[in-house]
Amino acid sequence: MPPRFHCPLPLAENRSLPLPEAVAHHALRVLRLRRGEAVVVFDGAGAEFEGELIDLDGVPGVRLTRATGAQRESPLRVELVQALAVADKMDWIVQKAVELGAAAVRPVEAERCVLKLAGDRAGKRVDHWRQIAAGAAEQCGRSVLCEVGAIERFSHALARPASGERWILAPEGGAALSSLAPPQGPVSLWVGPEGGWSEAELAAAQAAGCRPVRLGPRVLRTETAGLAALAAMMALWGDF
Repeated sequence: MPPRFHCPLPLAENRSLPLPEAVAHHALRVLRLRRGEAVVVFDGAGAEFEGELIDLDGVPGVRLTRATGAQRESPLRVELVQALAVADKMDWIVQKAVELGAAAVRPVEAERCVLKLAGDRAGKRVDHWRQIAAGAAEQCGRSVLCEVGAIERFSHALARPASGERWILAPEGGAALSSLAPPQGPVSLWVGPEGGWSEAELAAAQAAGCRPVRLGPRVLRTETAGLAALAAMMALWGDF
């Protein structure tokens, strides 16, 4: 597969355009590609084109040849609502959620979260996760970017109108994932922090219509639970 690059630009067949600076740096300086080499570019909204690297009056560019028509989005739309995790665990979660087909990742601050982010620090971290999501899309072949939302407090996220079913992972109760009926629309999957959801959060979630779900008899870490559930959901009802 030719190298793939996310270019948030108007793309069309038989069009030549300059590459964004970051893309040009990655293609020419990091991957050491040369003029005339084949690449694939996508806009993050579903458009994907084959092309070749060119020089546009001294500026690195790409000549688009044809649309690939690739369709790699899962028919099962899953939004991963992930409680903040420490160190580089959130980086891992975002990257793997993109690879597994999540439509969105929404970080939330729960009662037992060790990591606390606010202000500029929170904004920079979200921008970092969005870059990870774009890079993961380039690597795994997706032409639609997985949305990474701003950090919300648990109560604020819970108050947002639900666009479909809401499932909250609760290892000590709830229905087994494999016993659930196929969802008829989008699913919002809620995953707690290292210390788990508090009793108050679980009660509030259920009052708001979240269904408790468990993943077998073992307690999984926060960086494992959501990804394991997502993979299982894709195998049961998605495109695995």
